[in-house]
Amino acid sequence: MRGEAPGTARLQLVGGLPLLRPEEQVFEAMLDGWRNQQLARNLAFSTIEGREATVRGFAGHADAFPWEWTAQAVDEWCGDLRAVRKVKQSTLRNYSGSVRSFCQYVTDPAYGWAEQCETRFGTHPVQVVHEWNSAVHAQEYEGDPSKRAFTLDELQALFDHADEQVTQVRGRGRSSASTASATSALARL
Repeated sequence: MRGEAPGTARLQLVGGLPLLRPEEQVFEAMLDGWRNQQLARNLAFSTIEGREATVRGFAGHADAFPWEWTAQAVDEWCGDLRAVRKVKQSTLRNYSGSVRSFCQYVTDPAYGWAEQCETRFGTHPVQVVHEWNSAVHAQEYEGDPSKRAFTLDELQALFDHADEQVTQVRGRGRSSASTASATSALARL
């Protein structure tokens, strides 16, 4: 077992021992392994906890374990999130990204979950979040327009305006030209 990646099925489940509630215990072991894998990648605890809550939420909505999940279940879940719960596009993209990440983990041969599920349940998990059923960026910025960041063109226009103000103040011969120049320079930091 030495040298195995954090989250490997053999590190999460003791081999050869029967499980009391195999479906639930394997799912919990998958989540524990995924947590370890994300910790090894140095992700924030809040990110890991949010992703796990999302995956648990999807599993509850699908009323199925990961080796039973389908793309159709993702479609229904995302439809419910948008139409009924009215989540924002960025939230939906985050949720589907969490499920996609979990599926990448449990289908990666390096972690052995597909083999473990095939042995125990006669089937294995598959990737259920694809480009055709997941939210993508439709625009450069999706949030509240009053809170969006400046575009590069808008920043350039701001800097050009600040430079023009310095030129005008210098042209008037005022002593505040050095202050205006410093302000213009600070705006670029």
